[in-house]
Amino acid sequence: MGFTHSFDATVLREYDIRGIVGKTLHPTDAFAIGRCFASIVCRDGGRSVAVGYDGRLSSPELEAALVDGLTASGADVVRIGCGPTPMLYYAATTLPTDGAIMVTGSHNPPDYNGFKMMRGRKPFYGKQITDLGAIAASGDVVPETTGKDRRIDIVADYIARLLQDWDGGERSLRVVWDNGNGAAGEVLQRLVRGLPGHHIVLNGTIDGTFPAHHPDPTVPKNLEQLIAAVAAERADIGIAFDGDADRIGVVDDAGQILAGDQILVVLGRDVLRTHPGATIIADVKASQVLFDEIARAGGKPLMWKTGHSLIKAKMAETGSPLAGEMSGHIFFADRWYGFDDALYAAVRMLGIVARISGKLSVVRDALPHVVNTPELRFDCDDRRKFAVIEEVAARLRTEGAKVAETDGVRVLTDDGWWLLRASNTQAVLVARAEASSEAGLERLKQALAAQLEASGLAAPDFSASSAGH
Repeated sequence: MGFTHSFDATVLREYDIRGIVGKTLHPTDAFAIGRCFASIVCRDGGRSVAVGYDGRLSSPELEAALVDGLTASGADVVRIGCGPTPMLYYAATTLPTDGAIMVTGSHNPPDYNGFKMMRGRKPFYGKQITDLGAIAASGDVVPETTGKDRRIDIVADYIARLLQDWDGGERSLRVVWDNGNGAAGEVLQRLVRGLPGHHIVLNGTIDGTFPAHHPDPTVPKNLEQLIAAVAAERADIGIAFDGDADRIGVVDDAGQILAGDQILVVLGRDVLRTHPGATIIADVKASQVLFDEIARAGGKPLMWKTGHSLIKAKMAETGSPLAGEMSGHIFFADRWYGFDDALYAAVRMLGIVARISGKLSVVRDALPHVVNTPELRFDCDDRRKFAVIEEVAARLRTEGAKVAETDGVRVLTDDGWWLLRASNTQAVLVARAEASSEAGLERLKQALAAQLEASGLAAPDFSASSAGH
């Protein structure tokens, strides 16, 4: 009997493959991913696939099954072991590989896991993932054979490359890092030994149960330990990572959290000093302050679709040296390779803080003040969510509203803007609003609610949803 495999309907996502271990995701799925991915690579004349895995309890078993699937299709597998996702991206970019797969649950709860993939040096996403599922279902794989696998240690090379772009001189910063018990663990401990200054690492041990807190730096509650440590240590900055260290969180010397778009303002101004007029990309959820500040610094701000794979593709198309998302994905193509790497973004951010005459909190406080909602997510059937967006867009066009339809609808008014988009990965709609005043924010919320109600949906709960930014 030949190979065939059916994935749970919920695991094949827009940007990756992801599910709940033992429920919707199993080692047999990992084997099938390897069998099909290697078939795609080998049929295209390739052979070498790099593989890494994060610190989740289920990752070693899934990685072993994945490698079995890859070698069964004739791939030669380069296994880099446990570490952050960007270290696998680095391996895939600098080694002679034809593809790469990272076993990671990213920032999701401990019982989740998944797979992020690259084909050549580009993200493997969207239709490519759908096609992989179809190959598995039909059994359209190459004949079974025996490939090879070998283990390599790329940690020292990766750290040396990170340190190569340190540009902060010898100023002795005080820095607190929160690894969140994530996959950066060993790499981070070795990285800080190569940086000048005084470094305190919290939750440095890799532990897939995440005993300290959930590894998602976009949630303020998960940064409370870091904020307290920054105050206790009188630190210049605090840095946090998600579970696989492709997303960054930043806390300034006063304990204020910098949102993803504020991080991008600081980094963007610096990049534009050496790349005047360059295009800086941010996703549609970013503050108008970001786009205005990038323009003020002489750059070309570009609003683009949310999703790390989509952002990477747009960077390559436009030649952008820097991009970012509200979720904390930061992509450097300035002296780096264009992939999202929180460790690299941290090195560049520390370099800036070391070079400025004042404090990071002064830079943050000098940004225009706006009030906004956090990202609001509410359930909407997968079969309905995109139709709702089109209905709203059609009504707005009829009304003559100022609408950007890059990703969902982003509506600009005299008060500010509101956004409604369909998630590519979940059965939810995502909303956000931003204004220069509380009264203006209320009007934006009402406009958003009215559009949802016109499409037969209840408005999201806006209670306690405004915050300074």
